[in-house]
Amino acid sequence: MIFEFFGSKKKAVIAMVHIGALPGTPLFDAKAGMDALIEGALADIEKLQAGGVDAIMFGNENDRPYQLEAPASGIAAMTAVVSACKPAIKVPFGVNYLWDPKASIAIGAATGASFVREIFTGLFASDMGLWEPDCAGALRLRRELGRDDMKLLFNINAEFASSLDQRPIGLRAKSAVFSSLADAILVSGPITGQPAAQSDLRMVAETVSEVPIFANTGVNIDNVRDVMSVASGCVIGTHFKVDGNTWNPVDGERVKRFMDVVETLR
Repeated sequence: MIFEFFGSKKKAVIAMVHIGALPGTPLFDAKAGMDALIEGALADIEKLQAGGVDAIMFGNENDRPYQLEAPASGIAAMTAVVSACKPAIKVPFGVNYLWDPKASIAIGAATGASFVREIFTGLFASDMGLWEPDCAGALRLRRELGRDDMKLLFNINAEFASSLDQRPIGLRAKSAVFSSLADAILVSGPITGQPAAQSDLRMVAETVSEVPIFANTGVNIDNVRDVMSVASGCVIGTHFKVDGNTWNPVDGERVKRFMDVVETLR
């Protein structure tokens, strides 16, 4: 079993719902407003669920350039979008506010999310500058909010960044579970839509047996067999989009074709 909310499934697919740029960010469409963000998310949710994904995860990937500390406006807006979409959700859902662990946990707790993904541990040189998350503060916030049941998915090799920790990735993963209480380990490629190195994924899977291992980026219909031979599941966004473009809406046919392949691997 991966997590209780996945039931008996031994391989799980978490699909991204990329919310449009939130208020206050450079790409926010003020004319279309919040209603357009909700409508876009609902349209993607409908196609993802029809295609058979196991869970969805809301993310604010459109809020470029990213910040390491979420503004109040962003937390409020993302909470509003997720809350408005909840009646349409038929599968477990999670949230990820890039790149703020406490904001992600706060939104997840407020909306009733089953899980949260974030960079909780490590030290990185990144597009946003020096990146040093506060894992202890994030987990204490989860306790304060009474959501110990909300699983925390630790992305241990950040996108748009390079780790300044010289330990092998397997040891970093093992350490995140032992010292920082990770509920799952996610292995990423260098940028959204690019796959994690299969050698990294395999090293983490061979080193960590206590929690599930997920491929976090770049999974597609051509490599999913290799990924699922090692990992418990994957997070997928870009491959499900029209023309495989991260910023496009979800393509329902792409979702169905991918999930048909996954069903043969379960």
